[in-house]
Amino acid sequence: MRRLAIALALLLLTPVFAGTAPLDAYREVLPNGIVLLIAERPSIPIVIVRAYARAGSVFDPPAHPGLANLTAGLLTRGTAKRSGPDLDEAIEFVGGSLGASAGRDGVTVSLDVLKRDLPLGLDLLAEVLLEPTFPEAELERTVKEIQASLRRSENDPTHVAARTLTPLLYPGHAYGHPVAGTEASVGALTRAQVVDFYRRHYGPEGSIIAVVGDVRRDDIVREFSRRLGHWTPSAQAPRGVPPVRSDPPAVARAVTRELTQATVYLGRPVVRQDHPDYYPLQIASYILGGGSASRLYSKVREEAGLAYWVGSHVAGGRYGAAFVVSLQSRTDGAGEALRLVRTELGRMGREPVSDQELGLAKAYLIGSFPLRMDTSSELANLLVTVEELGLGLDHPDRFKERVGKVTAADVLRVARTYLDPAAFSTVTVGKVGPAEKSP
Repeated sequence: MRRLAIALALLLLTPVFAGTAPLDAYREVLPNGIVLLIAERPSIPIVIVRAYARAGSVFDPPAHPGLANLTAGLLTRGTAKRSGPDLDEAIEFVGGSLGASAGRDGVTVSLDVLKRDLPLGLDLLAEVLLEPTFPEAELERTVKEIQASLRRSENDPTHVAARTLTPLLYPGHAYGHPVAGTEASVGALTRAQVVDFYRRHYGPEGSIIAVVGDVRRDDIVREFSRRLGHWTPSAQAPRGVPPVRSDPPAVARAVTRELTQATVYLGRPVVRQDHPDYYPLQIASYILGGGSASRLYSKVREEAGLAYWVGSHVAGGRYGAAFVVSLQSRTDGAGEALRLVRTELGRMGREPVSDQELGLAKAYLIGSFPLRMDTSSELANLLVTVEELGLGLDHPDRFKERVGKVTAADVLRVARTYLDPAAFSTVTVGKVGPAEKSP
């Protein structure tokens, strides 16, 4: 019944920002360094908690990719007080959810629970953060699950293309290896390595906790101070991570698969969200491949009929970002589709965009921003992101202001700087046969 109550509440929720200012949240820093971000939403009976630790795959030892992901997967599989099944039963009994996942930069432990069950939820959250035991049997089972997932992902050409492109974008950098590792690397990981990774990378320093729902600021500060205030920093400082290279060599790769269509990815590193060029670059991306009114959609899909889908986006990160163009085409049209993409990339840097294109891009980017905060979960995730990247709680207002100030000349300048087609690495997956192939 409680699970049903949560489901019904989610269906009935109105947007969380109706009548409120964007990122209307409080920021508190506990004495041990944990940053609390609290958004009071009295009308919402569900409390969403996102606890973020700077313990992502970027910190994997070079010879052991997948270690951060495995460690995250084991956080909820046993603590000093409860086994993994006991944790599952406790949170499911109240209709809530508790889980952990790893990304490139960090690990997020997610808690969703009704307000009346928040004390139990916070107890469980504190347990998995402070007292995970990493049972050997759970490790073996989780390794097999990860390996099975990796095998399944090889049947997805978009995954294969992204996996192949990533090390080309970030050669020699930790961003270049897959978050989940490989079947072989994950299979070789040990409990001792997991325990050591946890001790090195989990702690209050750099940790962020976002809480959204029917809560009060003082109550949340008190509850987390009681449960996590004694969490002490690791005695072993994690290694530093350098920024990604801005100009790696452009490389072409072909991955042969017996498929009826071809998937093509192009990419190159660009600037992070805190760089002034990021805003005109976002507009350039929208004009180039942001939707059905974009140049790529019009030229490659509508006029030439060569792509089932085509688009571009900027993928951000703490240590670097990338501009990525992707498309899916019939096999015999992939080469021409790629040529048209390169032509449109080059045109972005030769000709100013029209006033109509610029106005449409600005209207979309500014108008769609509130949708990133439309639910409590989205708001909690955004709060963590702006804190992790140092963007500040006024980021939505500054985003609107800076996007609004972008000119056609700004777009032309960043296109010349970042969208030279010769600087893009390319990956093609399907029945194609360039000389250089990837396994």
